[in-house]
Amino acid sequence: MTSDRSAGQSAPRGKRADAQRNRQTVLDAAAEIFVTGGVDAPIRQIAARAGVGMATIYRHFPTRADLVTAVYRHQIEACAEAGPALLADADTPFDALRRWIDLFVDFLVTKHGLADALQSERERFAALHDYFLDRLLPVCARLLDAAVESGDIRPGVQPYELMRGIGNLCVGHESDPRYDPRRLIALLLAGLRRSDAP
Repeated sequence: MTSDRSAGQSAPRGKRADAQRNRQTVLDAAAEIFVTGGVDAPIRQIAARAGVGMATIYRHFPTRADLVTAVYRHQIEACAEAGPALLADADTPFDALRRWIDLFVDFLVTKHGLADALQSERERFAALHDYFLDRLLPVCARLLDAAVESGDIRPGVQPYELMRGIGNLCVGHESDPRYDPRRLIALLLAGLRRSDAP
């Protein structure tokens, strides 16, 4: 009797685990597609990248706004979690900061279509922006502090200013293929370095 109950309980858990994996796979695929093709990329393209049917995507995300919002939150979490991991693994705090900013730029490229995708859902957009600041400002601050303490960059750089500046440099990327914001961001980071930094 106990074994029957256990068997009956394992199936729903297995289904939930499969559904969660499918959801994560869709989010990862959509994030990749949005970086290169924008948030208006065809859903069938995302389904093909994820290796799932379109019905699976619509089951998890009934509207495009739902999908874009979920990708946005997913990327915020990925950026937030990457900061400490990069700091632990990189050769220097500056290298950790530089690599984190690369991830942040990928995220920003996706974010630029968010307002259009959500259209009139201003409350949802405002809540996501607050979530973005709450999660990423402390991570950026920690990376900056570590780079200052190691002597890699000069003190006085504010995390909000750096993130806002990088965001401004990313504007226009989607409408002008000749413009690569990463080149200017590399110059910005070079300008933060102390003249005596190794």
